[in-house]
Amino acid sequence: MSNSTAPFVVIGTGLAGYNLVKELRKLAPEQEIIMITADDGRNYSKPMLSTGFGKNKSADELAMGSAADMAAQLNIVIRTHTSVTKIDTANHKVFVGEEPISYSKLVLAWGAEAIRPRMEGDGADRVFSINDLEDYASFRAIVDGKKRVLVMGAGLIGCEFANDMVNGGFEVEVVAPCEHILPTLLPTEAAHAVQEGLEGLGVKFHLGPLVTRINRDGDGVVAQLSNGTNVAADAVVSAIGLRPRLDLAVKAGIQVNHGIVADRLLQTSEPDVYTLGDCAEVEGRVLLYVLPLMASARALAKTLTGTPTEVSYGVMPVTVKTPVVPVVVSPAAPDSAGRWIIEREGADVQAEFRNEAGDLLGYALTGAKVMNKVALNKELPAIMP
Repeated sequence: MSNSTAPFVVIGTGLAGYNLVKELRKLAPEQEIIMITADDGRNYSKPMLSTGFGKNKSADELAMGSAADMAAQLNIVIRTHTSVTKIDTANHKVFVGEEPISYSKLVLAWGAEAIRPRMEGDGADRVFSINDLEDYASFRAIVDGKKRVLVMGAGLIGCEFANDMVNGGFEVEVVAPCEHILPTLLPTEAAHAVQEGLEGLGVKFHLGPLVTRINRDGDGVVAQLSNGTNVAADAVVSAIGLRPRLDLAVKAGIQVNHGIVADRLLQTSEPDVYTLGDCAEVEGRVLLYVLPLMASARALAKTLTGTPTEVSYGVMPVTVKTPVVPVVVSPAAPDSAGRWIIEREGADVQAEFRNEAGDLLGYALTGAKVMNKVALNKELPAIMP
């Protein structure tokens, strides 16, 4: 049973959680709010994690405020290094161990977790995922004074880290079982333009094989690839993907699919339980990007404060932070029928995905062509009007 005098409880202090609370404070300055986080609660922008080495920024320098700073600024309670162990939706309580915390509204904003690679060998403890500020701090300490880094994965995160770490003075090799980099975002010609730019910086690619084994080798490792090649490195970054965190929702009986299932009000299958950010699946869409998160925060704040507001996703292009060859992409909806129309001059690619009627459904721009995104955005349909 709901207790309307109980606080709002938000689980997670990433971009989703903090942006929601900032929007709530504009509409409900006195509403009691408790945020619960398993980490230290520092406010930071997760996309900046893949720019830190090139800018020589420590974790502290990437942070925009401590949990204490945010608690004071937003007039809320933040419980750090605290894990929710159970959600009781029938009684509107979350549990930290045996301690119950009542809520009137509950928001699940705990994000996505890094997919861990499966491989043989005794060097698995030298494979690192960089999914939050604490991961970033730990990895910087590990590679301090080192030079050789192997990146597993050639998607958005893998390519961003490759560019960032080579700019930070590292020798970088990338392994991925795909025909070209950024395979889910870019057509071949655009991907080749970005790859050539990264290779010009010194990044070496092994596209096609998998890493099958990682063995210790002194202070470093040797990675064995499925094609028989061996790659020596001081440390390994795993950037093979993210998946929404679902375990606690499943145990609570909240409906999940690829993410935590939500309608356009961002309400889950359970009354007074909402979700947004990387853990959410809204009308069948899991969008692991900042712009959908920001739109969700604005809409959900209105809903939670008494004005039910459906979220809308307009045109939301994705910027890939590979400064050697800038990239902006607006992927077509899955299973869209059409074809790529591509113009390329060196690193500058304009790729437009159009249907038979000539309607623009998506695009990919690299190099100097990224300046054309504003004009192309005007032609695109909204993701979710």
